[in-house]
Amino acid sequence: MAVSAENAPLDAVIAPFLKEPGALLPILHAVQAAFGYVDDAAVPVIADRLNLSRADVHGVLTFYHDFRRKPAGRHVLKLCSAEACQSMGANDLIAQASARLATPMHSTRADGVVTLEPVYCLGLCSAAPSAMLDGQIVGRLTAARLDTLIDGIAA
Repeated sequence: MAVSAENAPLDAVIAPFLKEPGALLPILHAVQAAFGYVDDAAVPVIADRLNLSRADVHGVLTFYHDFRRKPAGRHVLKLCSAEACQSMGANDLIAQASARLATPMHSTRADGVVTLEPVYCLGLCSAAPSAMLDGQIVGRLTAARLDTLIDGIAA
């Protein structure tokens, strides 16, 4: 695939990594950082630049849950669903968040305000249950603290 004006922004993100071994993951991270997600249209371009198959790129992109294939909401609330957090009440907090935000896990609310996602360990098992709101870690999450976080999102 030739470099085109249409792909220029994507090529600008990809170019610094092309000579690095194992460049696929750094490129996917860079594309997501630049555009907020990795569009399906980027897959053939990335595959071409790395001389990989589209299936190779698609496989890595879909294997890691942190890669988004659609734009996220203005806020991203991730609730830990790992065992330690589940044992400390995470499932109740997930149900509370889904009800308060009127959106199920793995989705963005229709108005684009928030994306609600599970995360499978934030490394805060001793402070379970935990969450991450817009990159900020929250440990020892309670129903009241979750309500406060959600009130801040909706404000």
